[in-house]
Amino acid sequence: MSDADHSTPAASKPDVLKKGDGADDKNGTDDKNGTDDKNGTNGKNGADGSVDCAVAKCVALTFDAGPSGNTPRLLKILKQEKAHATFFMLGRKHIDRHPDLVRRIADEGHELANHTWSHKILTKTDSDEVRTEITRVQTAVKKLTGRTPLLMRPPQGRTDERVSKICRELGVAQVLWSVTAKDYQTNDSALIEKRVLDQTKRDGIILLHDIYKGTVPAVPGILAKLKKEGYTVVTVSQLMAPAVPEAGKVYRP
Repeated sequence: MSDADHSTPAASKPDVLKKGDGADDKNGTDDKNGTDDKNGTNGKNGADGSVDCAVAKCVALTFDAGPSGNTPRLLKILKQEKAHATFFMLGRKHIDRHPDLVRRIADEGHELANHTWSHKILTKTDSDEVRTEITRVQTAVKKLTGRTPLLMRPPQGRTDERVSKICRELGVAQVLWSVTAKDYQTNDSALIEKRVLDQTKRDGIILLHDIYKGTVPAVPGILAKLKKEGYTVVTVSQLMAPAVPEAGKVYRP
């Protein structure tokens, strides 16, 4: 089994990600939903806590299938560039092997998210095992950081009505992507950078994997060029704010 998301995301009736979706006085802006230290993000928006993606030209940066031995270098780069990202983390051989990195990701202001325990294709997995794949990560992250992820990215972007119903029961929204460098295909950092920049549009979601050799070296160039083009790099939840992701829904830019 590969840890990569090797296919175009396939989902049942995905919701177009728009800032303000699902936001109201009951569930869009209170401290019980993803905006305090009990959940997957620490409440900071951007580097200085003030970004408004309804005004700013934002793009969300996401990393799948870590943490790994490459993650410390990535975190150093993100800190230097004052950028935040959403980390969709795998459990087996990642969260369980790198608990200190999970804590560091949280401590440095990034968003903690779920990529299942062992990267099983959820649409081909029985319902009880789907629940286990998701809840094991939720439990592990909560134990390590005190925060429970609100977002889950299904392996290979594959989901359906059954998986969505289970996600609704478990309190997680599903997040796909609009930009992929297919960094599982190449170690060429320049090519990874080019693929990202060629596809990026406002309010998009970039998918990268910090487990691959060529990815992290591409990040400084990606961030520099995005900044030059006027982008603010944010987490998924920051991109959606003031809305809060709705459990069970599938979001794709």
